[in-house]
Amino acid sequence: MTLRYGLIGSGMMGQEHIRNLNILGGCEVTAIADPDEGMRVLSVETSGGTARAFNDYREMLSADICDVLMIISPNDTHHRIMLDVMDTGKPILCEKPLCTTSDHCRELVSKAQGRAAPIWVAMEYRYMPPMQRLLADLAEGRIGRPQMMSIREHRFPFLPKVGDWNRFNERTGGTLVEKCCHFWDLMRFTLQSDPVRVYASGAMDVNHRDETYDGRTPDIIDNAFVTIDFANGTRGMLDLCMFSEGAYWQEKICVTGDQARIEAKVPGPSRFSPDGKERDAEVVISERATRKVTRDVVHVPNEVLQAGDHHGSTYFQHERFRDLVLAGRGEPEVTLTDGLWSVIVGEAAEHSARTGQAIEVSL
Repeated sequence: MTLRYGLIGSGMMGQEHIRNLNILGGCEVTAIADPDEGMRVLSVETSGGTARAFNDYREMLSADICDVLMIISPNDTHHRIMLDVMDTGKPILCEKPLCTTSDHCRELVSKAQGRAAPIWVAMEYRYMPPMQRLLADLAEGRIGRPQMMSIREHRFPFLPKVGDWNRFNERTGGTLVEKCCHFWDLMRFTLQSDPVRVYASGAMDVNHRDETYDGRTPDIIDNAFVTIDFANGTRGMLDLCMFSEGAYWQEKICVTGDQARIEAKVPGPSRFSPDGKERDAEVVISERATRKVTRDVVHVPNEVLQAGDHHGSTYFQHERFRDLVLAGRGEPEVTLTDGLWSVIVGEAAEHSARTGQAIEVSL
């Protein structure tokens, strides 16, 4: 069986999804809805020329030519579109963040009660091969009991997008929601506990300061330190810098246990790497008692790397989602509640960075 995908939104991330679906067996992009004519034309071309294009997603829903629906539109449109798309009863994959506010996320969680078809929130960083390796090693007990987790992302600034929607907090939810929801999800999933307290220090210090859009200056944070306390006593920390192009490792994800430390080192997209070439990731384990260090290369097929900017994670996420839909049973691995939690933490971090206060969080 070939699953027919309908995409709502087809900008930069939409193009990545189409390229990955093109190389994943059992999937076909049959419909694309986007109000921007240029993106509609490009998306049909990327899909192989056979997809049907719509100006309005409601027209696409009425045509009923899709088995699976994906929401990849700007963040502030997710809430309204999801309310409409959930009524179709079809499987849904919604790009992160689920919504720009926790209140809107809660509304979707409530509406989904009793819904049979799965809704999967696209937290693809879980599916980066080096992160999957890290999680497997944790499950085997190789570091003992996890106590601390740190994530360092030093990368390039936000790229230009259609309508420049990603330059303003009111449309993105803020950098610590828009970009960092992945990391709050990784921490919560890895440490197997819910956050209880968030503290952040951050600002817009370098990027976008000389830009104006209809007389308005961007207001998105471009660097931050964020710490999170979890209910089980563990702690997480994010070190984010979005004016660090060319860093050899874009992400370093480290979990320290009572017996050892494990670190996944992930390169950025080849177009931003120091030499312009794709590189493999590494996973390093350092044992406390023996001082032994084990370093393994984690290879990703070049075809998968070329399909996107997220070190293969989009492809492997789609593989798991496709298998869930084809099975016709089972729960999504990344739920609406997971999506809600990531926005709760990001929202709290944005508030903390602007007020200097530690923020208590809960569902």
